[in-house]
Amino acid sequence: MEAYQSVGIRRRLRRFFRRDGRALIFAMDHGFEHGPMDFEPVWEHVNPRVIVRKVVRAGIDGVMMLPGIARIAGDEVKPDVGLMIKLTSKTNLRPKEDQLLQSQLAFVEDAVKLGADAVAATVYWGSPAEDVMMRQFAEIASYAHDLGLPVVQFAYPRGPYINERYGKKEDYRVVMYGARAAAESGADMIKTYWTGSRETFAKVVEAAGGVPVLLSGGAKTENPVDFLKVVWEVIEAGGSGAVVGRNIFQRENPEPFVKALLRVVHRNEDPEEAAKAEGLL
Repeated sequence: MEAYQSVGIRRRLRRFFRRDGRALIFAMDHGFEHGPMDFEPVWEHVNPRVIVRKVVRAGIDGVMMLPGIARIAGDEVKPDVGLMIKLTSKTNLRPKEDQLLQSQLAFVEDAVKLGADAVAATVYWGSPAEDVMMRQFAEIASYAHDLGLPVVQFAYPRGPYINERYGKKEDYRVVMYGARAAAESGADMIKTYWTGSRETFAKVVEAAGGVPVLLSGGAKTENPVDFLKVVWEVIEAGGSGAVVGRNIFQRENPEPFVKALLRVVHRNEDPEEAAKAEGLL
């Protein structure tokens, strides 16, 4: 017989992943991690209720936010949309030497109170503070799994040794290592960097050993089709979808773009065809 927790984890993961095993998740942690300046291109989206209402209306599969934003805008997330609460974070106001550490911002109990379907935490693999974040993730994962909550790791390799040896954090060998470390530390879902090609991202997916790997959306692309093409490559490489923030909330009219992304993620639709279907071209 399965443990109750295993059933709970599986059921809650299905709130993000549709029957095809893929998901498009909206990320809303930027006001804390980057600052409100990230919302200047479309200032009305600084109000979390406004942008969350738009993405939910467009059909998003899940929303990721910090606990305080969930308190403000969580009731905009419909019951059939997954709610992910991120429990670690940092600000860009920190001294430069402390930027490679994510600190505990909230606890598993807080996510439960908010009605979360999953919790998330970041590990900067290769950071001088890697040990602190490994321990944070282990404690979060252990308790969350006891309660039947899935745990998502934002597996972000960063650090001076990585730059020295590989030149950039997006080198597929580095991203692959981070994805494997996430899988081996107990993640139920992994969010990580694009490696530049379908072939290299396929190796990241393989290294994760069956744990779903989702693209970290990154900075906004001016041409929406360029980002749709990256997401299409992720899907073709065996990835399970994307977690997207700036590419959505920095657009004046994000709903057609979300719908186009959903076409690519769930239908494997050609990016240009998806863009045309939603009026982006």
